[in-house]
Amino acid sequence: MASPVWADGAAYEAYVGRWSRLVAADFVRWLDLPGGSRWLDVGSGTGVLTSTVLATAQPRQVIGVDPSEGFVTQARTQVTDPRAAFTVGDARMLPLPDGAVDVLVSGLVLNFVPEPARAVADFARVAAIGGVVAAYVWDYAQGMEMMRHFWDAASSLDPAAAARDDGRRFSLCQPEALRALWRDGGLTDVSVEAIDVPTVFTDFADYWTPFLGGQGSAPAYLASLAEPERVALRELLAVRLPPGPDGSIRLTARAWAVRGTRASTRRYST
Repeated sequence: MASPVWADGAAYEAYVGRWSRLVAADFVRWLDLPGGSRWLDVGSGTGVLTSTVLATAQPRQVIGVDPSEGFVTQARTQVTDPRAAFTVGDARMLPLPDGAVDVLVSGLVLNFVPEPARAVADFARVAAIGGVVAAYVWDYAQGMEMMRHFWDAASSLDPAAAARDDGRRFSLCQPEALRALWRDGGLTDVSVEAIDVPTVFTDFADYWTPFLGGQGSAPAYLASLAEPERVALRELLAVRLPPGPDGSIRLTARAWAVRGTRASTRRYST
């Protein structure tokens, strides 16, 4: 599950971490769960979602699990609340016993997990009966505009780039696919919701520079280009993303959120 493409917490924060904080806040509000619960954050990364849960949901405890040593290290440094703990682990084989948590959440990671159906089955396993299992992923195909603009421009200059477009690669990041994944995992009362947040870049450099950090598919593709091709892509994007009167570039980002309930004592096989 871990990949060196997702290992540098600081680069991830500059690229999409700052926008995922906005989604995390809306996601936790949407869940609207009572305080005092035991939470598990799967794919906890640098601690964005865990921090939001701690600040707004009054949890008894939040455990973060992530396959990246780099992310776990950064999360432990950034999130010092004594109710939080972070450990390295795999979403498909979570290091917790059956029924261990009241709420399991996963932010912006499920599409990167091999065998997502196996992961969701394990999500259900560690949730208590009546517990909530929920996640959200970027809408790479349309709604995540910063990436949509990048891949559209890249593909116009290099048709081979289309094969690396997250919108084509991650068919899971669609409402019906998420709904089916949750239902097939044995969860009930399944619902899906769109979460839209503003992504305002102070200028073009603020948009472009995070793509140079090597975190994620688009930055990895950019790093594979020779300098002339990289410059051509930058110039095309600069034309396609004209700034407003204040110099800023105002886009939006959409995530799809899904939730369900573990409503039975069935055996969850992973």
